[in-house]
Order: sequence, then structure tokens, then C-alpha cells
Amino acid sequence: MRISILFFIGILLIGCYEVTPRKPINPKKSTTILKETIKQSKRLNKIEEDYILALIKADSTNTYQVSPNGFWYTYINKNEESTITPKEGDVVTFQYNITDLQGAVIYSKDSLGIKKMSVDKEDFISGLQSGIKLMKIGETITFVIPSYNAFGISGDGKKIGINQSIKSTVTLININN
Repeated sequence: MRISILFFIGILLIGCYEVTPRKPINPKKSTTILKETIKQSKRLNKIEEDYILALIKADSTNTYQVSPNGFWYTYINKNEESTITPKEGDVVTFQYNITDLQGAVIYSKDSLGIKKMSVDKEDFISGLQSGIKLMKIGETITFVIPSYNAFGISGDGKKIGINQSIKSTVTLININN
């Protein structure tokens, strides 16, 4: 019995001697992959932006403005009289459509219906979320939204593909505080 107790204590002492943490096999590999992914994303975003700018330049009927939030917009119907725009938490009522950059309808106003949304409180297309905050009641604006401000690398899983830029014409119907 003494021998088994001594044996057990010996195993405990040897087993708890010194623990050395394992080191990563290649610690620089994940950093390199991340840097390469960022570099590739910037390159793709630049190509997408150049394409959008070429389309905007070719559109002689509309004057587009660039947003600091990374999208472009043009007024179809501008409300010069009102000064009230939506702010965070306001509930807005609007109607919109989604087309590709060539104007082919992806989702029509009829299929999407009239939408009510709490500004900056709901998960919605980030470019439109920011764009709606520029609008006044009665205005209609067409937004040109790059993929990173629309549905990104996943698309919508239905009709909008991966890394697809979109256009959306939005009419703001009402703002409730």
C-alpha cells in the first residue's frame, strides 16, 4: 500500500512539473492571409467604383452627388420648401425599388410595397439607411450603391448576386418622430 501511495504522489509531482504552452506552427500565415484579403478587397472596391463612376459620367440626364457614406445620388423630385429630414429613431414610410446598374428591375416598387422603418434601428441596406436621412417628405431620389454598402459578398440569397452594386429609387412618404 505504501508503494502505491508513493507511486501515485510521484506521478502527480512529475505530471505537474512544468507546463509549456504550445507555440503556433506558423504565426505569420494568418496575418499574411488577412493582409492579402484586405488588399484584394480594396482592389475589387476600386474596380467597382471606377465602373460606377463611368456609368454616372455617361448619364447625361442626371447630376449625381457623392455621399460621404460611399454612395451616389441624384434627385428625381426635390422638395425645396421643407427642411425636415429623418434622424435616428424616427419612423419613416417610403416606397422603393431595386435595379441593377443598367436599370433592369430586380425588385419592383409593387413587389416591395410601402415600407415603414425606424431609422438606424433596423437591419436594412446600409446605403439606403444613410440615404434616407438625406431626404425630405415628398422627395424622390435615385441612389447608386456599391456592393459593400448594399448586400456585400453574400448577396441577398435570391436575386442579388455577390458583390453586386445596385440602384434604388426611393420616395419618402412620411416621417414620424
